[in-house]
Amino acid sequence: METININKGNFLITTDNTKLDLFVIHNFLANQSYWSRNISFEKVQTAFNNSLNFGLMHECRQIGYARIISDFSTIAYLGDVFVLDDFRGQGLSKWLIETVVSHPNLQGLRRWILLTSDAHELYKKFGWKIVEKPENWLEKHNPNVYS
Repeated sequence: METININKGNFLITTDNTKLDLFVIHNFLANQSYWSRNISFEKVQTAFNNSLNFGLMHECRQIGYARIISDFSTIAYLGDVFVLDDFRGQGLSKWLIETVVSHPNLQGLRRWILLTSDAHELYKKFGWKIVEKPENWLEKHNPNVYS
């Protein structure tokens, strides 16, 4: 898979896993996110190892993240998107999503999916919308798996 490195001032978005900080990712997901509270380091590491990862860096320090789970042919799931509090309000999440959706290996997909409780307006800018027929969607959800 092609590695992406895109600079904007002192910021970098990269898909080079060797530049990403799994401890920063785990700390945010386990302690600050609403969707993965208490997730173990091992689960984060397994998810990381089986995803296309996008790290948002500021002067070599990881400050944001997004990951894609995909077959790279028909569907992609966007998950674990975050920008650390000190760096919010600078358009970095928009830039991160722009970079994700323009990745060369993710073009021509029939469907992109994601779950969010608080960022609908951001994702709508990139073509996401509320599911038209929620009755066609099913889920198997274990909300206490990380407890």
